[in-house]
Amino acid sequence: MARPNLLRRSLAEGLAAFALVFAGCGAIITDATRDGVLGAVGVALVFGLIIMVMVYATGHLSGAHINPAVTVAFTLTRHFPARDALAYIAAQLIGAVCGALLLAAIWTSHPASLGATVPSVSVGSALAYEIVLTAFLMFVIMAVATDTRAVGAAAAIAIGATVGLDALFGGPITGASMNPARSFGPALVAGEWTDFWLYVVGPIAGAALGGFAYQLVRGQTPPTNAPEA
Repeated sequence: MARPNLLRRSLAEGLAAFALVFAGCGAIITDATRDGVLGAVGVALVFGLIIMVMVYATGHLSGAHINPAVTVAFTLTRHFPARDALAYIAAQLIGAVCGALLLAAIWTSHPASLGATVPSVSVGSALAYEIVLTAFLMFVIMAVATDTRAVGAAAAIAIGATVGLDALFGGPITGASMNPARSFGPALVAGEWTDFWLYVVGPIAGAALGGFAYQLVRGQTPPTNAPEA
């Protein structure tokens, strides 16, 4: 069966990013407005699960990047055509904003700043966390999405579990964004831009680091026109 065209693939990316923000940031709002009913573990579980189900739902359509940092890293490691990257990133950002806008329409008082990511430590420490968290995530994504020796159909579980794991120990520190779109949507709608730049620089640097690290340990340089993950 032929792959969908770029417009349909981008739409899949936007819908997945919408789901990520609505469910994940919605969990943060629920926790904040219902006396901590979910807790850090529950919020981390929601983020991991929504990524898992969206990878299952859209992976065969768009590759399920759902994250500008992942798209950039795939492009840098020559697993994704640069000509398509801007469309994917634009769709991810728009989807994330739409998710935040829907939350804002439901929660007009903007509790928890609609799930905006704000570091609870120094900027330098937060940047280090975002780089390492995203590097872990991208390392796993590269393994399950580009290497035929890896887990195959269980890729969504591995990726979702990594997001959940990162959120468990990194969420209380930085919000465990790992994703510029996930941070951009709530920041734009809630007007919460505190140290926002680190949620762009950290994930992009970390994803590139994780992508190149996997290629190094794999010991194989992919061809320039390698298939999309």
